[in-house]
Amino acid sequence: MRAMLFEEVGRALRLAGVPEPAPGPGEVLIRVTACGVCRTDLHIIDGELAAPKLPLIPGHQIVGRIAAVGKGASRFAIGDRVGVPWLGSTCNSCRYCLSGRENLCGEARFTGYQIDGGFAEFAVADSRFTFPLSEGYADLRAAPLLCAGLIGYRSLVLAGDGERLGIYGFGAAAHIVTQVARWQGRKVFAFSREGDAASRRFAIDMGAVWAGTSLETPPEELDAAIIFAPAGELVPAALRAVAPGGTVVCGGIHMSDIPSFPYEILWGERVVRSVANLTRRDGEEFLALAPLVPVTTEVTVYPLEEANKALSDLRNGVLRGAAVIAMS
Repeated sequence: MRAMLFEEVGRALRLAGVPEPAPGPGEVLIRVTACGVCRTDLHIIDGELAAPKLPLIPGHQIVGRIAAVGKGASRFAIGDRVGVPWLGSTCNSCRYCLSGRENLCGEARFTGYQIDGGFAEFAVADSRFTFPLSEGYADLRAAPLLCAGLIGYRSLVLAGDGERLGIYGFGAAAHIVTQVARWQGRKVFAFSREGDAASRRFAIDMGAVWAGTSLETPPEELDAAIIFAPAGELVPAALRAVAPGGTVVCGGIHMSDIPSFPYEILWGERVVRSVANLTRRDGEEFLALAPLVPVTTEVTVYPLEEANKALSDLRNGVLRGAAVIAMS
């Protein structure tokens, strides 16, 4: 099969012919039709997340059809349409797994990081961590729901139910979260880099009531803020923007160092918290909610052999919405 291989930090992905994988016990083989491109893919390829499997097929927002099932993988039948997210497996027996916090499992393995992902014509996944997908979304538009949507949804839940929500960094996750927040009756205030007027226009198009630069003061105090940009300096900025009792959620898996800040901007029972991965419950809840909103995803499509261009466009901030790899 054709696949894009990540072999060394600092080198572009290489288009290669590799053996088609076979599903083991409890696994399914998926003929990939689309795979979203995520900032986490950049963090892996740029060496900001340590110790990926090498060589590696990246990609963890996989949409496709079941092509074969391994022994005991009885949840799905050949031809079923499914999605595969970042969380690829857990131990299912530690205190985190047993308390509904499998996202914190110390033995967790992740798609497109320790497990080969979806920048390929076929992928193998643990059937227990694979989601059935309704036919309501075309494959290309379903792909961003599997990470941008799921991590965004988890971030939104952890931000609480305040009316005034700030979102820092307006990309794939933000454009989905904004739609859900507006459907819930919230007001969204969007922030982007100084020179990124296009993202601010995009935010307004998605329903934000205000859009400004990252260090601007919004016209109203915020009840909560979600930071999707991997920039630690935004944490003090968001703390200054939220009201007493407000929550600042760091929604990325990697962030640059947070600079020191005065205690007075944390005081008043403000909270700073991170989001780590996702749970299967997040997936079940969000994939049921998305058609009700309904969430629409804006995508820029790239063929498999142009995965490096998709990554470059994401790195350079020239995308509107999400990048998606399409298999021919």
